[in-house]
This record gives sequence, C-alpha cells and structure tokens, in this order.
Amino acid sequence: MLQKILIGLIAFLHLYFLYFEMFAWTTKGRKVFKKFPKELFEPTKPMAANQGLYNGFLAAGLIWSLFITNIKWQANVALFFLGCVAIAGIYGALSVEKKILYVQALPALITIGLILFS
Repeated sequence: MLQKILIGLIAFLHLYFLYFEMFAWTTKGRKVFKKFPKELFEPTKPMAANQGLYNGFLAAGLIWSLFITNIKWQANVALFFLGCVAIAGIYGALSVEKKILYVQALPALITIGLILFS
C-alpha cells in the first residue's frame, strides 16, 4: 500500500513538472530554476514543453501501473517507470542542479527499494 501511495505522489509530481514546463515555463519556471538566466526562458519555451511532455509520459506510466491487477506485471511496470524517473533525476542532479536528486531521484529509488524488498 505504501508503494502505491509513493507511486501516486511521484506521478503527481511529474504531472506538476508537465504543467510548469509546458504551460508555465516563463512564469513558474523562473521561480523553480532560479539559476537559469532569465533572458533564456522565452527562447527555450519549446524545449521545456518537450521536457514536460516526457514528464507526462512518466506520470502516465506510473498511473497505469496502479491499475494493473496482476501483481508481477504491476511491479514490473512500476519498476520500469520508477527506474526512468530515477535515472532522469540522477542525470538532472549531475547536469542541472543537485536538488533534483532529492526531489526526483530519491523518492523513486526509495519506492524501487520498497517494491523489490516487499
């Protein structure tokens, strides 16, 4: 049950990423990515929207895993999408900002651990 709650929270987080990267990049994005030069938000709007779309796919996969009735398939699908989230979070922490490790990768890694050891 805890795994499903965490998967739901991670999916919600990625839906939020979809929102601010696709629809609020030049407003909310400035507040989230404070180190990013302000003059680059408008020219990078299409790139951010593309990133948001990918975050939406991650959220969709995680939400889908919650509706799978076969326990093994549910775990495998969740592990795949959580693995994608963790890898993206680690890469983001190395290439953009360290806090991405704690916001994105760590919750996914904890949830992966709970699934594998339950």
